[in-house]
Amino acid sequence: MSTQWITKLRSMSDLIGSAPWLRTVATTAVLAAGSAAVQAGAFPAWTPDTAGDRVGAYVQPAGTVEEFVKPKRAMAVRIEPTVVDLGEWSGEKDLPLQPDGVLQVGAKRSSVATTNAAQMNAQLHWQPSANGGQVAALSFVSKGAYGLRLGVQIDQLPGSALMRVFSQDQRDNAFEIAGQRIQQSLETNRLAGDTTAAGRTWWTPGSDGDELTLEIEIPPGTPTSAVQISIPSILHVYQNLSLPIAGEDDAPTKIGEAMYCQQDATCFEQFAQQRNAVARMIFVTPQGGFLCTGTLVNDKASSGTPHFLTANHCINTQTVASTLQTFWFYRSPSCNAKTLSSASKTLQNGATLLYSTTSPDITLLRLNDSPPAGAVFSGWDAGSQTRSATAIGIHHPRGDLLKLSTGVIDGGTNCVMDSAGGVTCTSDSATSMNGTYYRVKWSQGTTEGGSSGSGLFVGGLLTGVLSSGTGECLANRAYTNYARLDVSYPALQKWLAATPVVDPNPTPGSGRSAVYRFYNNKSGAHFYTISSSERDYVIATYREFQYENVAFYAYDKTTTGMNAVFRFYNSKTGAHFYTISAPERDYVISDFADFRYEGPVWYAQPAAGNGATPIYRFYNNRTGAHFYTVSASERDFVISNYKDFKYESIAYYVWTTP
Repeated sequence: MSTQWITKLRSMSDLIGSAPWLRTVATTAVLAAGSAAVQAGAFPAWTPDTAGDRVGAYVQPAGTVEEFVKPKRAMAVRIEPTVVDLGEWSGEKDLPLQPDGVLQVGAKRSSVATTNAAQMNAQLHWQPSANGGQVAALSFVSKGAYGLRLGVQIDQLPGSALMRVFSQDQRDNAFEIAGQRIQQSLETNRLAGDTTAAGRTWWTPGSDGDELTLEIEIPPGTPTSAVQISIPSILHVYQNLSLPIAGEDDAPTKIGEAMYCQQDATCFEQFAQQRNAVARMIFVTPQGGFLCTGTLVNDKASSGTPHFLTANHCINTQTVASTLQTFWFYRSPSCNAKTLSSASKTLQNGATLLYSTTSPDITLLRLNDSPPAGAVFSGWDAGSQTRSATAIGIHHPRGDLLKLSTGVIDGGTNCVMDSAGGVTCTSDSATSMNGTYYRVKWSQGTTEGGSSGSGLFVGGLLTGVLSSGTGECLANRAYTNYARLDVSYPALQKWLAATPVVDPNPTPGSGRSAVYRFYNNKSGAHFYTISSSERDYVIATYREFQYENVAFYAYDKTTTGMNAVFRFYNSKTGAHFYTISAPERDYVISDFADFRYEGPVWYAQPAAGNGATPIYRFYNNRTGAHFYTVSASERDFVISNYKDFKYESIAYYVWTTP
């Protein structure tokens, strides 16, 4: 009978003290043959596909458009917010145990004063805004916090409402998002089956410090009663996750306090491509705020679709995926520097859950924002790896700046999570490669809480996703278990290995492009453009045009199965009209002299399919303008609240993700 190896992972407070990182990882025990804990044949042997697919890396091009630009027009008139002071937080940082590697960074606090819409409305003191609408603001304070996020429950919100999030001492650095974009995110939760209050909650970007302000602006003609929101809870971040930016402060920082053996990834220029594929993750679950690591991955078409791999025990529901923030180039500017690179970028707008499983521990997401220029869509290898193969792990231990661990694949294993958050890993023998996980032995560096979900690279290609580990700094005694990519590949290949779209003039990375939406505060009409240059020109030039972020995604050139969408300009009203119907185009050209034809502007589907979503069309009987939205919630809101708008059914089909 073969020798049985078992790693039982449990809390190890004697090694980590009060630091709430991995609750697993304690000791490695060798059990004799015939042990009651593990019997021979307790798990089926894995027969990998040694001829699996391989895909090289793709780099996000320079000049990649930022979708969430900061409007260059003036913010709303500065108003004094209503202060909601939650006082000191007295909770414990060592909160309920989570599966291995998920670093808890914050706890939820109840806000009694804003727990429902009626209470919230009593706190909102509306005042005239600069553009003729109305604006109100609430400032939340949770003393002692290193950061805050607000959980905004949406019962009703106009699509043209603007939400701004900022700290009072950093008002000029506000994050601004339109109601229609929030509704899109929450609709993803609903379509995934979450109709609860959690599914209707938008978690704001975070602040640095213990204060965060939410400012709400509604356009002219919109009654304040149209805003029905509440903030039942906030996230109190109790881990210091901030860093001085290079050139601002050279003082030492305690960020993360990763173990002494961790290696600064910036020191390894030979792995520059791999490290630029890795991002730090922060997300909100019912239990609080947590941190993991994930990796951007390429597909066979090099389409630029932001597929993102992490662990199931990090994110496994759509509602949690919608809360995701990703931090890119989150590393030092030079080898062993104590500051954060000024190139660091943050994406705030969550992700779509594509696939998730506990066996093995892996999740595939699609980010709702395009990654920044220079980010790398990692190459990957879906074939099996050999024992003793040289491997590297790239990750954010304890939320720290990017680190790199070096070691070898030491064998195969199977791992199972229990209800207490412990992980049990078993192997046929010390040298067996059977199992759905790779067991990696580190010679330099290790993994810690926050490292979970990070990638394993062999030969520069992604081959696994971190699930659990021992977290020791002793060379050749630290082990980490990675979910094997070759095991999950049959399920993932529908996204990662989809047959590329045949294009007579292919352009790498030519996926769908964002279509941007504006609201004209003077005319009440909406304007849409796929051109980022036109978007930026409108923001800079026309103060009456309120920027409302990305409305949907479409193709900017003719593509198989797509029809052109045509644009007209009404010289009498200043409104634009859009149609995918060539007969309607020809009718408008021949019968409406006030409508100036501006040609095709983007390409979309005339019918459902290929993951497309309907775009709903309305006609305003009072102004003669048309309105378009992909949000079913906004559609229903307009039908219920704006009697001048006649619903004209589905116009055509577009997408809600790149």
